[in-house]
Amino acid sequence: MTLEVGQLAPEFEIENQDGQLISLSQFRGKKVVLYFYPKDSTPGCTAQACNLRDNYQTLLQQNFVVLGISTDTEKRHQNFIKKNELPFPLLADTERKVHELYDTWQLKKFMGKEFMGTVRTTFIIDEEGKISDIIKKVKTKEHSAQILPE
Repeated sequence: MTLEVGQLAPEFEIENQDGQLISLSQFRGKKVVLYFYPKDSTPGCTAQACNLRDNYQTLLQQNFVVLGISTDTEKRHQNFIKKNELPFPLLADTERKVHELYDTWQLKKFMGKEFMGTVRTTFIIDEEGKISDIIKKVKTKEHSAQILPE
């Protein structure tokens, strides 16, 4: 099932890096940046996370909550957060349940090999829980500029 702008974002409940349950509905009234990324501590994912970190205050001022999500474990997330001083939570979707809800776990090709993996995608969810934007061509070093209104 492909999600589209205007649809209600699928509800989820999943643990963050500290084992706390996070649900999408707890952020009603705020705008949510839900960004799916392949793997902690890889060059592209680090660039993306650091760009969001560097623009975090601006995002907060515009009523955004930032949630990163990958299939990495809580422990890997803790290390990634600590190493890069990330001010936002990372969700541990080790069983890919949220990835499947948002259709971000797909067949990928890299260097002639096919494999299943996370397709880097960001969903912007409005205050009522509806998808207001889907960013599929993520620019890791300039991601905040893709999110923030002009």
